[in-house]
Amino acid sequence: MSGFEETGDEAVGGAHQLADRLATTQEQLRATSDILKVLTASTTGGAASRDEVFDAVVDSARRLLGAQVAQIYLVQDDSFVLARSSGLTPEFVAFVSQHPIVRDRATLVGRVTIDRRVHQIEDVLADPDYRRTDFQRVGGYRTMMGAPMVVGDQVVGALNVWRTQVAPFDEAAEELLSTFAEQAALALRHVELFSALESRSAELARKVDQLEALAEVGEAISSTLVADEVLTTIVSHAVELSDTDGGSLMEFDEATGLFRVRTAYGTSEYVIDALRAAEIHIDRTWVGRAARGRRVLQIPDLDAAPGPLDPHLAVLHGSGWRSLVAIPLVRPDRVVGALVVRRKSTGSFSDETCELLAAFASQSAVALTNARLYQQLEQQSVALAEASQHKSEFLASMSHELRTPLNAVIGFSEVLLERMFGDLNERQEDYLQDIHSAGRHLLALLGDILDLSKIEAGRMELDLTTFPIDDILVQALSLVRERAALHGIRLTLEASDGLGLVAADELRLKQVLLNLLSNAVKFTPDGGSIVVRAWRDGEEVGVTVTDTGIGIAPADQERIFDSFQQGERTASSSEGTGLGLTLSRRIVELHGGRLWLTSTPGEGSTFGISVPQPDADREAGGDVWTIDVEDVDGPTVVVIEDDPRSAELVELHLRAAGLRPVAASTGEQGLDLVRAQDPVAVVLDIHLPGMDGWEVLTELKNDPATADVPVVVVSVEPERGRGFALGATEYLVKPVSGEHLLAAVTRLLPPPRADEQSPRLRVVVVDDDPLALKLVRSTLEPLGWEVHTCAGGQQAADLVRAVAPSVVVIDLLMPHVDGFAVIDELRPHRDSDGPPIVVLTAKSLTPQDRSRLEGRIAFVAEKAGIDLPGLARRLATVAAEHVREGEGP
Repeated sequence: MSGFEETGDEAVGGAHQLADRLATTQEQLRATSDILKVLTASTTGGAASRDEVFDAVVDSARRLLGAQVAQIYLVQDDSFVLARSSGLTPEFVAFVSQHPIVRDRATLVGRVTIDRRVHQIEDVLADPDYRRTDFQRVGGYRTMMGAPMVVGDQVVGALNVWRTQVAPFDEAAEELLSTFAEQAALALRHVELFSALESRSAELARKVDQLEALAEVGEAISSTLVADEVLTTIVSHAVELSDTDGGSLMEFDEATGLFRVRTAYGTSEYVIDALRAAEIHIDRTWVGRAARGRRVLQIPDLDAAPGPLDPHLAVLHGSGWRSLVAIPLVRPDRVVGALVVRRKSTGSFSDETCELLAAFASQSAVALTNARLYQQLEQQSVALAEASQHKSEFLASMSHELRTPLNAVIGFSEVLLERMFGDLNERQEDYLQDIHSAGRHLLALLGDILDLSKIEAGRMELDLTTFPIDDILVQALSLVRERAALHGIRLTLEASDGLGLVAADELRLKQVLLNLLSNAVKFTPDGGSIVVRAWRDGEEVGVTVTDTGIGIAPADQERIFDSFQQGERTASSSEGTGLGLTLSRRIVELHGGRLWLTSTPGEGSTFGISVPQPDADREAGGDVWTIDVEDVDGPTVVVIEDDPRSAELVELHLRAAGLRPVAASTGEQGLDLVRAQDPVAVVLDIHLPGMDGWEVLTELKNDPATADVPVVVVSVEPERGRGFALGATEYLVKPVSGEHLLAAVTRLLPPPRADEQSPRLRVVVVDDDPLALKLVRSTLEPLGWEVHTCAGGQQAADLVRAVAPSVVVIDLLMPHVDGFAVIDELRPHRDSDGPPIVVLTAKSLTPQDRSRLEGRIAFVAEKAGIDLPGLARRLATVAAEHVREGEGP
């Protein structure tokens, strides 16, 4: 029986031993885990975080190894310094600081760092090689153990523990001490990396500042050619980035050989005036020497400068400047100036500063050169503009002066041809016909010259209205039909359905079409044909005139558009002013369109025009043009416009924006409508029959019932000041695009009520990267999304079930539970219900990954270079599709 009892006792003892070992192991794991937490939780990355880790290491090592003292020594050149300790007396700490430990085998620290392994001295008093008995007498230790701290391939220190009695450490203690030493080394590595990162970040920040300054200078150069503005920007940035006190930029005059201060920064007006008054010659000054040698020169101390100071340096020295650097501004063929920055204190300038200033100097040289070229070009442009103005004024004056006698010639010849004063013989009639035809020809020529001079002088203004293009096609054809019939020429019109209305200058557009048709009739042989085709394509209206005439040689196809030029034609066909095509092209270009030609000699020619039409999809007679007011439920806008076509065009723009237009053709009717309809806005023309727009505007603003109604004035009169003074909210000068009109009106609309706003979209974002969560949140929340986030996959499924989001965004790479597992839980099968899932990840997906995700996610977006606005749009589309599917049957 006693044998069984003994066996039972042994079993119990073994269980206790296992429990003790388990508890010890758990305590050791907790200690190492605590140390790692201290390391990873540190936000400074500097010496403070290192000391926190060191404290945790020595405290844990001392406690878990049953030692009276734990200490960390760091290598410093050929000796050691005590970095951190636990259990040491102040006397020992002071003794160590006064008696450095040399890196040799006479100490345990030396042996550990030299051999790069754990060492133990069971009794320092019995070890003949241990020779620092002075330390032992102060510390009183007997048994010691140390482990090296290794960073990379370099031993940086050692972790030591000691006991005051002879009590050797076992193998488990050695392993634990090695672990603590590794963690201490990791802290040092962390400090080194953080310091390197800080250094690189600071360097990068400096480079970024420099690049931004250079970019600002480049932007200033490209945005303006006003030299002083650009040069002031250059000097100010050069001074700020070089950490100097002031600077100046000089321009070199080759004719005099002198530098002249163009601009200065950080310099008093008195000094600037003195510098501008000084004679800074290229051959007799320090700045000139830098320019001649095309190299950077600096003076660290003006007081120590040899010889007498030149006029430039003398002014600076007398004003308290003590050090300066000069960078020449040069082009490949000449010197253009110099950049000088200076300080009130002495000292040399670094190579980096000089390189930076050289970059600014290069841009300064470009800016000065551009400014000079621009000034020359501006002077030439002024001269050309004056010459063009004189020519246009002369042509206009001569055209008007000649029209009066020509009208008399034409009128009197018509009177005589009508035989109002008696009969004419045949010769007299022939002569009068010639006089009448020549007069008509000259009058047409003068009209074209006057129009062309207006265009070139920028004084021709288009009278834009809205009209059916079919009308002017029919009218132009009718004007040439009789002449075409005399020569047996067949005229055909092929117009596509739904040409509708166009916005253009009706008279000028008809002039262009008539010119093209007249030329086609003129140069088409008897019995030929002319086909006019018209169509609407997208936002353009196009018309072509194709004839079976003599054609135009390739060499003449561009020349005929020049003033007073015609192509090679027969003598009988060479009549014409030579201005018709030139004027036609200019008129079409004024409309923002183009005029082109294709021709084959002997076969015929095709002239075509295209005029942009923003409302190209709205056809006359179509559904859009027959919408009743009752069909639109939006806010009411009263349109007061007497031109039916203009009013109709405005109404179409407003209806397209969901507004309800109500039109009035007179001011009196408009006032009645505003009082009756209570509109959100009024669109008002000024030129109205009876009561004009100014009177209507005054009446609206004087009536308390209508004073608060916003008024958008749309008029050909550019009197914005008067309009705003009378109370107009917006003032648009015709011609006005539909986009601008809608923008002006919609700015006046009241914001939607809260109950009219659409419900917010909800998104759950699952990602362990805080920056990724921040980016997605900052992108989606301003767009009205309700954003919920979690950092791990374990909470994702619960959050999705609680929030019921419109869409879920998941990263695939997360600790503990990866994104695939979350997707498996949320959508275990392809046909599973639930919100759509979008994968946002930095992981490169393998074919197996894609196969696993196929049919269970909406799409995959890569984190690298992600287009966040594009992601937001795609998420909104996916969410909207999910909502529509949920509303289905």
